[in-house]
Amino acid sequence: QVQFVESGGGSVQPGGSLRLSCAASGIIFRIYFMGWYRQAPGKQRELVAAIPSGGNTVYADSVKGRFTISRDNAKNTVYLQMNSLKPEDTAVYYCNFYPTPYNYWGQGTQVTVSS
Repeated sequence: QVQFVESGGGSVQPGGSLRLSCAASGIIFRIYFMGWYRQAPGKQRELVAAIPSGGNTVYADSVKGRFTISRDNAKNTVYLQMNSLKPEDTAVYYCNFYPTPYNYWGQGTQVTVSS
């Protein structure tokens, strides 16, 4: 079955960096448009960035110029490089299909940005 396993989160100070990874299994990964999503406490889950199997990436306005999404089809893995982190980036980060997420979500990885 489809599985997403996110990792790489942590606690950092404002201005810091983190690199998230998401390993997917149970799918022909290379054909899917993959996305990173996040959910902050009390807020709805939102798209952060997405990357097709080939073509242009998509970014939320709030992360443009700071975050970079990439993928390694040989490893069935999608990455999110996050630089210049802000307190408002604090959330649980998930990966899933884009634009229509699968109805299964992984456990996510917590990112906390605080001084």
